[in-house]
Amino acid sequence: MRAKLRYLRVAPRKTRLVVNLVRGKDVEEAINILTFTRRAASEPVRKLIESALANAEAVDANIDDLFVEQIFVDEGPTLRRFRPRAQGRATRINKRTSHVTCVLAERG
Repeated sequence: MRAKLRYLRVAPRKTRLVVNLVRGKDVEEAINILTFTRRAASEPVRKLIESALANAEAVDANIDDLFVEQIFVDEGPTLRRFRPRAQGRATRINKRTSHVTCVLAERG
């Protein structure tokens, strides 16, 4: 009962704030928390947990006993963009991406 979300266009530091809210929670409670969290990463992480839940249904797991056993964020590739500055200079803007991994397990 595992699912991965790769190349999410939200910085890992911001994604970890969302992921930390649901670690160790029951799946239903985690989905409710993410539904009402007003952060950019909350909707993709909610969809990731729902995907892991669908994977669990495919292997006939007891859905009522599932909880978020592991969920973590790794850094993906960084898109480098340049912004013009004064006197002909340019500064680099890093647009970071995240890889999120979710593992569900049964309690008990």
